Amino acid sequence: MTEMTPRRRLRCAIYTRKSSEEGLDMEFNSLDAQRESCEAYVASQRAEGWACMRERYDDGGFSGGTLDRPGLKTLIEDIEAGLVDVIVVYKIDRLSRSLMDFAKLVEVFDRHGVTFVSVTQAFNTTTSMGRLTLNILLSFAQFEREVTGERIRDKFAASRAKGMWMGGFVPMGYDLVARKLIINDAEAATVRGIFERFVELGSATTLTRELVANGTLNKRGRPIDKGFLYKLFRNRLYLGEAVHKGTSYPGEHRAIIDQPLWDQVHAILQESPRQRAANTRAQTPALLKGLIFTTTGIAMTPTATKKGGRHYRYYTSMDAIRNRAAEGTDGFVRLNAGMVETAVVQHIRSLLRTPEIVTRAVEGARRTDPTVNETEVVTALSDFDGLWESLFPAEQARIARLLIERVTVSSDGLAVDLRTEGLGSIIREMVTPKQELAA
Repeated sequence: MTEMTPRRRLRCAIYTRKSSEEGLDMEFNSLDAQRESCEAYVASQRAEGWACMRERYDDGGFSGGTLDRPGLKTLIEDIEAGLVDVIVVYKIDRLSRSLMDFAKLVEVFDRHGVTFVSVTQAFNTTTSMGRLTLNILLSFAQFEREVTGERIRDKFAASRAKGMWMGGFVPMGYDLVARKLIINDAEAATVRGIFERFVELGSATTLTRELVANGTLNKRGRPIDKGFLYKLFRNRLYLGEAVHKGTSYPGEHRAIIDQPLWDQVHAILQESPRQRAANTRAQTPALLKGLIFTTTGIAMTPTATKKGGRHYRYYTSMDAIRNRAAEGTDGFVRLNAGMVETAVVQHIRSLLRTPEIVTRAVEGARRTDPTVNETEVVTALSDFDGLWESLFPAEQARIARLLIERVTVSSDGLAVDLRTEGLGSIIREMVTPKQELAA
């Protein structure tokens, strides 16, 4: 009587995939159907020692044109760890629709002695005929994927040519209703206001500061930045057009911006950014004009030069402007305006945190409004940084004149004298809106 050799147990990993997420929330979906068919096939091979693994390798909502899938990555990790003997799929294209990607997977399978089985397309990858069959099937799968992609692209282009909205993030100024763009009146008014204000200011930087100060938010509820503005200004959708690969077509939706306003904005955008920045600087008052002096009492006045298309701002001694020798030992002739202004603002921020200045601020605020309490003053001073950053340059210059009595430049650095009464005025301005809001 011959003794039967027990068959080796083969651990079978079932892999399932579905390209779209549609229907995955159903109690029994496509992934479940694939797994059920694969489990039945494995059960039919029980006599050969096949047994299903408990681990699930599912990729719902992932395309077969890439290997970047979480379920597939986990499967490959388990194969490399020697935990899998057989891979079972419902159809070959569930594993991959790319001939090149599949060749990479087969290399991994062969290197670890793993067999690949398709339930509906029976073949064996260990034979030359099986590999030929596999390559033929994969070629057709890849061809099907490419043809489907071409059809989708052609349909998309034809739909855009008809002015239809073909999905994506809904732009500010519109709402999506029944797959059509419908004007959101409140947002549309904001968009028109942004275009009109840009024509008035001619500067995206200044406009951004203004919008942030006013608390204007984009469609996603975030503060508006310069990048958002430039995208807004170049989006021909606001003219009532649909654009596909650089070609514009009349859109189904209504326009928010008319052609004359669009042309005005783009005439400004065609100017050199440096030229627009120079125009903005020319309209911006110098922060320390009339406030900065040398130790000998000589005023330093704002000046500017242009080199290689770039503008440079300075504070220059009046002695140097009048071609007189500087008196005393300091010898200051010209200082970089940006560096001096930054240093002065930083010095003010430091001073506002000192107990002495806090006490003076409380006294100054109470002289104009006896109802102000110390807690409100301390809170207002702690909010000064945020207030300063939100102000336009002209407003920053006004605040500087309220706060600063004099800035003295010496070889030891800068000395900033604050105005107590000005400090009280600033505190009152900062506290009053909060009291009105609380009321």
